[in-house]
Amino acid sequence: MKKILYKLFLITCISITINSSAQVLTKEDSLNAGLVAKDVSTLIGGYGEAAYRNDIDRKNASVNLTRNVIFIGHKFNNRISFFSETEIEDAKIEGGEAGGEISLEQAFIKFNINRNNYIAAGLFIPRIGTINENHLPTTFNTVARPRLETKLIPSTWRELGLSIYGNIPAISGLNYSAALMNGLNSANFEGGKGIRSGRFEGKDASASNLAVTGALLYYVGNFRIQVSGYYGGSAGLSPREADSLRLNSGAFGTPVALEEANIQFRKSGFYASALFAAIQIPDANALNIAYAKNVPSAMMGYYAEAGYNLLEKTKYKNKKLISFVRYENFDLNAAIPSNAIENDQYKQSYLFAGLAFLPLPGVIVKADFEYQTTGEPNPALVINPSPVAPKYLTNRSFVNLGIGYSF
Repeated sequence: MKKILYKLFLITCISITINSSAQVLTKEDSLNAGLVAKDVSTLIGGYGEAAYRNDIDRKNASVNLTRNVIFIGHKFNNRISFFSETEIEDAKIEGGEAGGEISLEQAFIKFNINRNNYIAAGLFIPRIGTINENHLPTTFNTVARPRLETKLIPSTWRELGLSIYGNIPAISGLNYSAALMNGLNSANFEGGKGIRSGRFEGKDASASNLAVTGALLYYVGNFRIQVSGYYGGSAGLSPREADSLRLNSGAFGTPVALEEANIQFRKSGFYASALFAAIQIPDANALNIAYAKNVPSAMMGYYAEAGYNLLEKTKYKNKKLISFVRYENFDLNAAIPSNAIENDQYKQSYLFAGLAFLPLPGVIVKADFEYQTTGEPNPALVINPSPVAPKYLTNRSFVNLGIGYSF
């Protein structure tokens, strides 16, 4: 375990000692540059991905440079370091056109307390789910990130605040994290989009409402087991503004709660994982009155994946050719308040099967078949329907091809 953590320590350009086992237990923030630049104080790396998507049923296709991210890290001394990631989505930003984004994914200072604990302050990604904290394209097999960890748990969910990470020496393999950060903006919640649109992501965030998160991460044998939670306010308003909308103000007013658990298993080229997540918005009824939205009071879902490295027992076992299958199922209106409108379109399932080839750790080539199933949309939620809109299909199939890289 210490050997693995030491490599991660080098990757993230922190240099205390090999016993610095409180390091973030992913390849994120690292981009492998530190492995070849052990004595350099400032490191530059990056990652990105491009995708081709063929809609078999609609008979059309698209191709996109999904994202390119530049990582810059700097070690001030053995105790203080800086990390940042700047992302460009969809290749370019052009005024008046939809799509594209330039944003900071992370920008924080890391303070080492001792060999078992450290603090991160700034814009950081909390440890919730699997993809949120570790979203390099070389760490997941499908061309796109898991649907559940995009629509229910918003991937790359970052906010401003203070977090602490560490391990518990008395229990080998047990790691913890806890954070205090700004809350969400419930004015932007929408039915069918989860809480994703309610993130501030470091831009003009309200500090009138707060959130706390925590996670326990346990490595035992061939298993990686994690549980995490989030609880925070979503009405960052003055008491007078909140009262006028009949919302609860205060640090944790109009709360949102999220619970998540996942498990991963790896042995002899075989890989399996499963994840469950649920979100509760107890004041959804009041939000729908205040903002005329269709916000649910609960969302939940799960996925399971299994794969095998077909090159594991060959002379090419330093490379990976992973055959995999994943099933996802979630409901973005698992429970709705009395003033919401049910929409079966938000009950979704996805089946993926494909191959992922890694000729080396920093490059991946992917291909998968995706079968998507949803319920029928509620016509009461379709305002001014287009007379030429194609018929909604509850079952759709796609072929996806992609490349990814990290360095």
